[in-house]
Amino acid sequence: MRIGSLAVLPQKKNAVNLLIFKTNIGSKKQVAKVAKLLNDEDEILRWNIDLQDIDRVLRIEAINVGKHKIISIIEKAGFFCEELAD
Repeated sequence: MRIGSLAVLPQKKNAVNLLIFKTNIGSKKQVAKVAKLLNDEDEILRWNIDLQDIDRVLRIEAINVGKHKIISIIEKAGFFCEELAD
């Protein structure tokens, strides 16, 4: 065991990932527009959009879903979406 270094462990196949995005979804009506698309994805466990945040932050808990798929879903609904850096 080394002190002061991190071991990078392989990600478990069914690990839950937290994905965070900046969007331009700004109203409850717009949230409803993307809700159907997000709810139709079995791999998405939970999601929410903070309409009070300046970045209209979309948080998603999902299993085996990459950021590109989420961005594609949101853009398909006609909105801007980009991953927020850590």
